[in-house]
Formats: sequence, C-alpha cells, structure tokens
Amino acid sequence: MQATLFSVSYAGLWGQGRLSLEEFVPHARSLGYGSIEIMGKRPHLSPLDWDEARVRGLAALCADEGVEVDCVAAYTHWLAGASAAEVPLVEMQLQYVEALARAAAILSCPLVRVFTAYERGDLPPAVQWNRTVTALQECCDRAAVHGVSIGIQNHHDLAVHSQALAELYRDIDRPNLRLMLDPWSICLRSEDPSAMARTMAPLVAYTTLADYVRLPRYRYRPELINYEVAGPDLVRAVPLGEGEMDNLGFLRGLQAGGYDGHVAYEMCSPLRGGGSMENLDRTARQALAWLQENGFSR
Repeated sequence: MQATLFSVSYAGLWGQGRLSLEEFVPHARSLGYGSIEIMGKRPHLSPLDWDEARVRGLAALCADEGVEVDCVAAYTHWLAGASAAEVPLVEMQLQYVEALARAAAILSCPLVRVFTAYERGDLPPAVQWNRTVTALQECCDRAAVHGVSIGIQNHHDLAVHSQALAELYRDIDRPNLRLMLDPWSICLRSEDPSAMARTMAPLVAYTTLADYVRLPRYRYRPELINYEVAGPDLVRAVPLGEGEMDNLGFLRGLQAGGYDGHVAYEMCSPLRGGGSMENLDRTARQALAWLQENGFSR
C-alpha cells in the first residue's frame, strides 16, 4: 500500500497551522510522503482560484518534488437546498465536481472524492436516495470525459453503513465509480471493521485513516444527585495508534480482500496536542511510521 497525506491537515480549518498548497507539496515530501491528497476548496484547490495555468504550475511543482497526487477531494451534499427548488444547487455542485475532475486530469490524478448527502426530515427516504443516485451518476459521466473516476466516501448520512453504500454503488452503476471506505466511520458506528473491509475490498479504491478516543458525555441531575447520559460520545483525534479505532484490523481485512491501494492520513478535526506546526508534523510522521511498522506502506 502507498501512504498518502491529505492537505486538509494543513488547511488551518480547526485553528491548526496553515500552509498554502504550493507550500504543502514540498512539506509533505519533507515528512516522508511521496503522494498527497488535495482538498478541493479554499484555502487549497478551489476552482474559483485555480485556472488551468495555475493547476499546470502545481503539476510541475509536484513533478519536481517527486510527489504524486492520488486524489482530489470534493465537498458535496446532494440534498442541500432541497427546500428551495428554484436554486440549482445540484447543478452548481455538478459543475464544481467537473471542474475538480478537469484539474485532477492535469495533475495526473485518477480520482475525485465526493460525499453523498445529509438526510432531511422533509423528504421521503426514496426521494432522497434517488436524487443522490442521479447526481452521482452525472458526476461519474462528467468525470469520465476527463479520464477520472469518482470515489464515494462513507461520511455523510445517506448510505453511510457499508451495506447501504454497496447498494448505492449498485444503483449508480457506472464503470468509473469506486468506493473510498474509511475505518473511523465504521468503528464509530460499531460495524466490524475487519469483516467489512474484507467484504468491500473489491470495490474500494482508497481509504483514509484517522484515530480517535471516545469521551463519554453526561449531564448532572441535581434532583437525583446523579448523572444521565447526555448523548453520543464526543470523539477527539489522537495520533495514529494511540486511539480506539481498529485501523489495524481494518487494513488487514482490506489486505485479505486483495486491496493494495492508497492509505491516506488526515488531521481534520481538533487534535490532541494542539494545532501547532510542530504537533502536526510530529503526528504526520508518527502516522507514516505506524504504517511502515505494520507493513502497510511501501
């Protein structure tokens, strides 16, 4: 497998250290990563800011640094704005995904990541499902023109469970569609990471790791002189190998299913130790070392 560093880790979105994309490429190489995933929005690869000439300059920089671009990450929600039907938000997102596919082709990158949708209470489930399927079919068709595949990540509500995701894959039914199965999502929802990874491996083109600890939440009830459960646990990102996510079992399951692709690492939420560049770099190096020690990085 090939270790990859996701540029969102250095985007400054959670108060952490921030690098421009031009700074991130050589920085990733200095940390030991030979491949990267690029965040497809500001402050990184937003189509609003990156014309073809600038993307070609980035491709040249990557070539000079010996860094491959393995994925460009789009941020989509196909049910956004469904209550305002006069606003063509699906069309806007389709144009956005196609623009990233065009940039990916210039970067010799084979894959654009997308999300499904956050479920809504004002639409029947079948309508939400069909609207998402139709949008993702068009994403695939438009990306195919540029020789790029679409990868669906198990992140948003709709089809987040592995069985539902496989069903969505069947309904979309496009040759350039792949899945981007992440273990942290599977673990937090209490699926069996090893079994699901092995079963889904033939459909998977990419995976992204993060590690978390669960922080149980309680609310004090003074009239009972006791506590009640306040809701789902808070989770906090920690260095790879220090948390509760069964990343090792997941990767072994993928491997047993025949997967030998990319394994990305991301720091995309508040991180134990803070957001300084020193802590980000230390954590990114630790992730690479963990992958190498466990035999998951060439």
